Amino acid sequence: MKESARTLLTLIVSQLLAGVGVASGVAVGGLLAEGLSGTVAIAGFAQTSAVLGAGLSAIPLAQLAQRKGRSVALTTGYTVAVVGAGIVLLSPRFGLVALFVGLALFGVATAAGLQARFAASEAVAPQFGGRAMSIVLWSTTVGSVAGPNLSQLGSDVGELLGIAPLSGPFIFSLVAFAGAAILLSVFLGGREPQAPAGPRPASQRVGTMAVLESAVRSPGAVVGLLSVVTSHTVMVAIMVMTPMHMTISGHGLDAVGIVISVHIFGMYGASPIFGWLTDLLGEIPVIFIGVGISLGAVACGVVAASQGDDMMLVMIALALLGLGWSAGIIGGSALLTRSTAPEQRVQLQGVSDSLMNFAAAAAAACSGLVLELGGFELLNAAAGALLLPLLVVSTSLFVRHRNDTSGTQRADEVGD
Repeated sequence: MKESARTLLTLIVSQLLAGVGVASGVAVGGLLAEGLSGTVAIAGFAQTSAVLGAGLSAIPLAQLAQRKGRSVALTTGYTVAVVGAGIVLLSPRFGLVALFVGLALFGVATAAGLQARFAASEAVAPQFGGRAMSIVLWSTTVGSVAGPNLSQLGSDVGELLGIAPLSGPFIFSLVAFAGAAILLSVFLGGREPQAPAGPRPASQRVGTMAVLESAVRSPGAVVGLLSVVTSHTVMVAIMVMTPMHMTISGHGLDAVGIVISVHIFGMYGASPIFGWLTDLLGEIPVIFIGVGISLGAVACGVVAASQGDDMMLVMIALALLGLGWSAGIIGGSALLTRSTAPEQRVQLQGVSDSLMNFAAAAAAACSGLVLELGGFELLNAAAGALLLPLLVVSTSLFVRHRNDTSGTQRADEVGD
């Protein structure tokens, strides 16, 4: 088997396992926090802890990838997440602080999973980068869709083992993360292509601020970064409070699991299509598609809340939200990669994932308060407003690129 095929297959299977782990915890993390605290507003801070963990670990994992290779960075990320899932399992006994610490370590799995998309693009020729990235994201579909539907089973298992029922699903998270770490260590260790620029002496490593300053001078990098950050923030802001909104409206854990599964299927199921479109049409059109779909999701969410919390409308809104995320992440990541010098690429990818998780952490922290103050309608409207800056700057870059292309064509015609 060719090394590139081995790398992609290993990444695909590890992403499937990681998808089970992350999704099993996402579905009940907020409910566990609400149960321990007795306050709806605290539920948003549970997801904030997980997202902050992903944000804080993104840059160190990128730096580790530069020094030791992608497999070491990914294995380390999932190993830390195993520890986090174990702490969450014990948190009902030790309280909210233990829960938040455990969820922060649990969130490192998200950072590792996001880094895997860049590892996939490095394993193939540049013209196939979008498709490779999307295939690895797509592989998360099976695990991520299955994960939330294990909520009730995990709760039953937890009760059987004498732990709090809502922490039970994290048993599946622990096992899945351990499996992903072992798989990457055994089948990918030392075999994957070296991250761009290879290991660099400490004196020559590019600092985070220098990388950001360089990115700001590149319109493509700015739009790619904004697409990744905005798409993730809007998705997290709405998704983390949907289980709470549905629970308040009288829906059970089974219904919550179905809706979150449909949402996650939207996130990953169509990613090969967006990867193919990125390679075929370019990154900006795919980013436009993502913004349009996300705005449709927001509108559908507002209508769902205004019509008595119809589960079918909520499901459609969450499915569209997932599709918008997929287009924005794939288009933005590909544009960011193409617009960055090779020696700065891995570091900027880490900065990108860090920023997207910090922004999403802030959104998750605020989303519980917004839900409590104005309901699901206000939450969706506020998230929709975040998409407007991305729409403006991506349109500006598109117009600029079209004018540059037209100018070049006219110059060629005059020369002829």
